[in-house]
Amino acid sequence: MKKAKYSDKKLVADILVSAFTPKMEDNSINFVVKQDRKRVERMRVLMEYLFEKAFYFGEVFISDNNQSCILLKYSYKEKITLRTIRSDLRLVFKCISIERVFKVLNRQRVVQKHYPNEKHIQPMIFGVKVESKGKGSAARLMLRVKEHFKDNNLPAIVDAASEQNAKMYQKIGFKIIKKDETLGFPIYYLRIK
Repeated sequence: MKKAKYSDKKLVADILVSAFTPKMEDNSINFVVKQDRKRVERMRVLMEYLFEKAFYFGEVFISDNNQSCILLKYSYKEKITLRTIRSDLRLVFKCISIERVFKVLNRQRVVQKHYPNEKHIQPMIFGVKVESKGKGSAARLMLRVKEHFKDNNLPAIVDAASEQNAKMYQKIGFKIIKKDETLGFPIYYLRIK
């Protein structure tokens, strides 16, 4: 496992786009990304946005074989800057679209109300390239990240928009604390520590 440098942004976006492009079901990514002929291009904008959020306000880890990654955000580090405003505007115009902004903001409001005000770590997104699914790269990365944080006292809280993802987090020690279906699909909230 290696900690990403800013120069790894394209690699991380490639991994995440590969992981989420085939998924056409209701999930958080498809909820945010405008579904049109530019879906993959819009998805890349989202993945680059998430990389920057994690890079500046958390950490990004990449598997040794460059096939999987996880983006973490630390609640106590996040702040609004000119860079984040510019990044938010790029996301609106190149990924979400103006007419869908309020729908996406409502989703964020629904999700955020389940996160505590206490300091915590938030795994934002985790992905493995399609060609590496089932080969252990993702599992090894998750175990290495868990080991990396073994002496950490902050809780890690994640939202997962599929039962499959919730089960994956449960395998490494997360416990489901809530399930919400307000948005028309389930969102599982899980916590460790």
